[in-house]
Amino acid sequence: MPTAVTSSRRFVLASVCAAAVSTIYAIQPVLEEAGRDLGLAPRSLGGLVAAGQIGYFLGLILLVPLGDILNRRRLITAHLTLTAVGATITALAPNGPIALAGLAIAGFFAVVVQVTVAYVAAVSAPVERGRNIGAVTSGVVLGILGVRILAGVLGDTTGWRAVYALLAILCLALAFIVHTTLAPDRRTPGPRYGRALASMGRLVRSDRLFLSRGLIAFFLFASFGTLWSGLALPLAAAPWHLTTTQIGLFGLAGLAGALGAARAGRWADSGHAQAITGSALALLTASWFFVSRTESTLWLLILGIVLLDFAVQAVHVSSQHLLTTAHPDRASTVIGAYMAFYSLGSALGAVATAWAYTAWGWPAACLTGAAFSLSALILWAITQFTRRSASAAGEHLEEDASVRLPTRTHRDR
Repeated sequence: MPTAVTSSRRFVLASVCAAAVSTIYAIQPVLEEAGRDLGLAPRSLGGLVAAGQIGYFLGLILLVPLGDILNRRRLITAHLTLTAVGATITALAPNGPIALAGLAIAGFFAVVVQVTVAYVAAVSAPVERGRNIGAVTSGVVLGILGVRILAGVLGDTTGWRAVYALLAILCLALAFIVHTTLAPDRRTPGPRYGRALASMGRLVRSDRLFLSRGLIAFFLFASFGTLWSGLALPLAAAPWHLTTTQIGLFGLAGLAGALGAARAGRWADSGHAQAITGSALALLTASWFFVSRTESTLWLLILGIVLLDFAVQAVHVSSQHLLTTAHPDRASTVIGAYMAFYSLGSALGAVATAWAYTAWGWPAACLTGAAFSLSALILWAITQFTRRSASAAGEHLEEDASVRLPTRTHRDR
């Protein structure tokens, strides 16, 4: 039953999202140092990044549907605890294979983010659902971008292991807070686990809204991944030669943009989710012009980062609002399947930016990111045109029926 979600509970749930997703991305700013400490060859460093992403993808498929079957409050507590176990293994790892296992475990249970979003959607009143989802998912961006700053500073001072030790403690503390303070998620029993898994495939095959929003998310986060997976490359090179800590501080610009988009949830509550999507995707495409300008000043890059992260978060919140509203009884399964598109898009962006930058430099990487966002915008426009055409066809059928009806009635008389 929907209940009031207080500001303190929104803060707790946003913190859950931030802490969990941080365990996946914290390794990126300290990758080189961690590789040296663990005795890994440079060509093997990518495995440290991939381990968390692979674990996360598997968690989206295998764990998130449990949120439609089990008590979500208990599930959030358990997943946070197990995420802390993975972070602890990583922090104490004596070698590369054990660190990979710890990162994979942390990533696997970091899908507590999606269970948290489903919980918020379930306990929120309909008029506040978008606002609450927007506030809570801002924690995801806070984790992805904020941990870059934290890891950069700790990596330069106390070492990379301190990052994961701190995240483990934070996850355990949040697990206790969730267990003791959040309202229970009371609802009718959900489907069996096998049926919940099968419903993911049916969503892709038969749900037009889900498929369109999933594909938009794929291109959206491919564009997002192109920026944040490749940004360190031009900043560490001539003429800037920035340090890891200095590069991490650019996450502040991303945070400013993403947090500014928290209001997108309220706009979605007012029935403007589709308009927000189109406007934000256009803004995202335009932001790449500023992101590409790194030759003589970094201020245009900072402006581009703010605009890009604002746009990405606005579209992301709007999509989740639409999907959880359309599927209130299986929000966990729907969000998990939707985020699988996010995960694949992020991976594509990471691969694409490295390839483009190596071959042709930062301008080519920016063109790649802009192409991804433009693809999302075109896809949104096509779905809008299709939806309006179908609506118009339905209206014509109703008009034809209303015209024919008196004629038939007259003959019957």
